[in-house]
Amino acid sequence: MTQLTHQGRVALITGASSGIGAEFARVLSRGGAKVVLAARRADRLSALVAEIEAAGGQALAVSMDVSDEASVIAGYDAAEAHFGLVDTVIANAGVNADGPATELSIEEFDQIQAVNSRGVFLTAREGGRRLLASGKSERGRMVILASMGGLHALTGLVAYCASKASAVMLGRALANEWSRARISVNVVCPGYMLTDINEEWFTSEAGQKMISKLPRKRLMPIDALSPTISYLTSDAAAYATGAVIQIDDGQH
Repeated sequence: MTQLTHQGRVALITGASSGIGAEFARVLSRGGAKVVLAARRADRLSALVAEIEAAGGQALAVSMDVSDEASVIAGYDAAEAHFGLVDTVIANAGVNADGPATELSIEEFDQIQAVNSRGVFLTAREGGRRLLASGKSERGRMVILASMGGLHALTGLVAYCASKASAVMLGRALANEWSRARISVNVVCPGYMLTDINEEWFTSEAGQKMISKLPRKRLMPIDALSPTISYLTSDAAAYATGAVIQIDDGQH
């Protein structure tokens, strides 16, 4: 039986400066991967790099704006120059803007699509291109972080839901396109989690009221996805591709 390990892997994680992206970096590093932490502001990643290195891991911070093709290519170039071929990719970077559709500006709408949809495409495409050219594509593991909003309509999140539905189908389509090359591409759709981005809302009176209406009356912790991510990015996931995995604590 193939062991659940990340030894010998080079993993690039977008949106790694905080929240679940940072948690994924810790998980893969503990599994033996060399981790590339990508975010728009690489300076925000220094503390996480230090933390991982102090624990005996290897980490590199790179500046990457996932909505910009040149920035994505430059980030992969830096990763390869430092650690070699990136064979594991977690497309995690995402943004949001809530409110009624009638009040959502086109600038906000476009920004959400640029990061959550185009950013996923650019991140996955560049990783796929390099894996295909390397002759080692069977080592490829890609995980796209979508959302329950990609499967269910969430009130006040029209643009976000549209972008995450796009991310879901991008993952399925890429899994199909790269199936013969044996690059495993999977999508994870988490439910409501407590992160830096939404902490203010969920600690508010309205947020607490919302939590009380959830079936289990709780949010998922930051490490709720870690076992699934650990599996999907490991050698053991050679036969898992095209899956859309819902992890939402029964919220939907």
